[in-house]
Amino acid sequence: MFKLTRTSVLVLLLWSCSVIALAQGTLRLSYLGTAGWEITDGQTVILVEPYLTRLKTETPNDPPLATDPRPLVTDFDFVHSDHVVIDAHIREADYILITHTHLDHVLDMPYIARKTGAKVIGTESTANFARDNGVPAAQVVTVKGGEDLQLRGCSVQVIPSLHGILPSSFPSPSTIFPANARPPFRLGQLFVEGGTLAYLIRIAGHQIIVFGSMNYIEREVEGLRPDVALIGAMPERHRIYRYTERLLHALGDPPLVMPTHWDRFNVGYDASQQPAIDRLQSFIEEVKAASPHTDVIVPKYFEPVVVGPHATAGK
Repeated sequence: MFKLTRTSVLVLLLWSCSVIALAQGTLRLSYLGTAGWEITDGQTVILVEPYLTRLKTETPNDPPLATDPRPLVTDFDFVHSDHVVIDAHIREADYILITHTHLDHVLDMPYIARKTGAKVIGTESTANFARDNGVPAAQVVTVKGGEDLQLRGCSVQVIPSLHGILPSSFPSPSTIFPANARPPFRLGQLFVEGGTLAYLIRIAGHQIIVFGSMNYIEREVEGLRPDVALIGAMPERHRIYRYTERLLHALGDPPLVMPTHWDRFNVGYDASQQPAIDRLQSFIEEVKAASPHTDVIVPKYFEPVVVGPHATAGK
């Protein structure tokens, strides 16, 4: 029998991706890699930043693997979603939440939205990218931050936020992806941030706060009390003063933290993530030092973490 921590929420790691019936008040959170998640209560399916194509590119933290047989994608190459990989893992969605319009957050969103009919929620930059890539306007919800959306089966508070600090070669955060641009797009066209948001998702009696990068606006999150915090954990966080400590205390030391945007996302799913796991240990130590009673789970790709409502669970 499992005993609850102070969360009064049961957390189980399921080592199978098989579909399971979820009891009332139970959530399943599955890590898709990069900053991507699938969150469901068994009825409503929310995707956050679903990027599964994982192009072989140069990234700020990880060089491409020499053993990766795929061609290296440069700024001048046209980029396309890997429909085979997406179809293997994404079957349905009601909503897609996008924090900003960098390639590793939006590239796969249009195909998934067209395939599932999901509504896309994001900035003007996100809305432009979606429509430019054939997502019907009726499926696109443009937000700026500050909105609180009542949706079918859930609600979403849209939180103004900041992107992690990147090299000056990246476009200004105020630059947005253009409307009426015609695909296909080259890699170099997809480094437009377009402003950054975070989201507080309320579903099945739980609250999950989601960040898509390694920064935040403290006053915008102070006083929120999520059950689960999905926190960006790449090394860029070290450029922000007391990043982990300040965020956890602003959120009331959430019961459960799972790192997001921590993996090597320029390699395929079958490549070892051990270097990224080793790098992640400093983030885990920061969480435990700042909030000793917070549980930390490092998610594995497509292996659901189930958060349930009951005080105990059977055998």
